[in-house]
Amino acid sequence: MSKKYKPIDVDKLDQVLGGKAMDILPKWGDIPEQFKRGSNPWVKWQQQWFFSGLKAMPVPKEGIDLKKAMSNLACCQGSFEPKHEHKEAGVAYLASLWFSSPGETPAT
Repeated sequence: MSKKYKPIDVDKLDQVLGGKAMDILPKWGDIPEQFKRGSNPWVKWQQQWFFSGLKAMPVPKEGIDLKKAMSNLACCQGSFEPKHEHKEAGVAYLASLWFSSPGETPAT
């Protein structure tokens, strides 16, 4: 995994207001096409989270801090800066890099 796509430090204000989202999200052109289409399982995971909330937490890959990664994705989800399509594809792509499974642990 590219180091540039590792989770960064964010605070609660960033999460609520979408701060640092553009530092976290990959550029549109760097996101693989499969994440720009609604049929990808990670896109479906992002859509569920955005529209309904998560029913289960994803399973982090080795070396990924779940809380930090979810905080980063929350910044992106809450940001008004990127177009929705960019946010959807970017969150799904990052989730696929950071997590091995979309959800096995019940969300709390």
